[in-house]
Amino acid sequence: EVQLVESGGGLVQPGGSLRLSCAASGFNFSSSAMSWVRQVPGKGLEWVSSIYSYISITYYADSVKGRFTISTDNAKNTLYLQMNSLKSEDTAVYYCAKGGVPFGAPPKIEYDYWGQGTQVTVSS
Repeated sequence: EVQLVESGGGLVQPGGSLRLSCAASGFNFSSSAMSWVRQVPGKGLEWVSSIYSYISITYYADSVKGRFTISTDNAKNTLYLQMNSLKSEDTAVYYCAKGGVPFGAPPKIEYDYWGQGTQVTVSS
């Protein structure tokens, strides 16, 4: 079956960096769009980034553009999110999901498969 397992979260000071990983199995990873979504208590789900590696296209939310980089290692069936210049506002539970950029007005974040999430806390 489809499995997504996130890792790499933790506590980091403002301005620091973290790299999140998502190990995928049970589907054709290299042909699939993948996304990162985060949830802040009281603020719901926020789409962060998506990658369509088979056509070399990435998308980012304005709030993270220029600071975060999404990538894949298809040989390892692994999705990454490199997070630099972290801010306290980035504190959230981060989830990887199978699928691309959400559509709709407002965009509907609805994926069939999610990881368990990994906590990122940015604090001094």
